[in-house]
Amino acid sequence: MGCRYLGVFIVRANKFKCSIDQAKRAFFHAANSIFAKVGRLASEEDTVQLLKQKCLPILLYGLDVYNSDKRSMHSLDFTVNRFVMKLFQTSNMEIMKCCKNLFGCE
Repeated sequence: MGCRYLGVFIVRANKFKCSIDQAKRAFFHAANSIFAKVGRLASEEDTVQLLKQKCLPILLYGLDVYNSDKRSMHSLDFTVNRFVMKLFQTSNMEIMKCCKNLFGCE
């Protein structure tokens, strides 16, 4: 159990620790809301631009407070990867990396 302070969830632990679960949930909520509105009607460029402008700040808010260990960074990267896979309808990691590089999401 923990508490929320300025949008960051502080978790009870021996060392200072924050949870990124709520940020990931909020990111998916915002990304899915955008995707539900524009769907396949908008181009991939427009959808990626909306993702970068509206959803990534939600995910990255307060990141400097979090314990940025390798596991947490991998979790954040996976969160973005899941939406990119959904957007480009692929599960191939090489294609997904190319799409992220093409649109400057890497």
